[in-house]
Amino acid sequence: MNIGSLDTGLKSGIAELGLILDDKQVERLLEYLELLIKWNRHYNLTANTDPAKMLSYHLLDSLSICQYFDASSNALDVGSGAGLPGIPLAIAMPNSSWILLDSNGKKTRFMLQALAHCQIENARVVKCRVADYHAPEPFDVIVSRAYGSLVKFCQSVAHLVENRTRLMAMKSGLEDGEANALDLKSYTLHETRLKVPGIVGERSLVIVSKNS
Repeated sequence: MNIGSLDTGLKSGIAELGLILDDKQVERLLEYLELLIKWNRHYNLTANTDPAKMLSYHLLDSLSICQYFDASSNALDVGSGAGLPGIPLAIAMPNSSWILLDSNGKKTRFMLQALAHCQIENARVVKCRVADYHAPEPFDVIVSRAYGSLVKFCQSVAHLVENRTRLMAMKSGLEDGEANALDLKSYTLHETRLKVPGIVGERSLVIVSKNS
């Protein structure tokens, strides 16, 4: 897939998701994708190596949850890896603020390069295990993508959760018994199906709020 096709596919996907982004945002998203494709050839940042699949499974998948954020959210991306979903969301929501958290040096180096290369000023990379991370102020949203079980995600970030904090887990659907394993006396859970351009399989966003 050449650059022109990526550009066309990205713009088409953005429109299908119902998002309105300006030319500079689209340009930065494309620059990020191109950088991810380049680094992935040498550093194996993601399992997907086909540019068309990377467009759908990484960029558009990340952007598919934009509508569930307040535009000025203070957000944490846990286990951000190559910056997904945090970097695309930071580009799409310039008034939001992001911490991109990962303990893998190779991946945090890529994210630092991506932020500089794409001139993204509303995100910061932190190399740290989530268990050791303590935020200077509460987050509005803590998001994870392919982190593992819902219970594991909620437990790992429990020390960062305030009453106002919403947890967002991007998943390929809740597994049997996964919701019941969560302490539903302490949390409220809502699952929303996502339709992502170019992805045939099931995708969903699980939003978890702490009961006051």
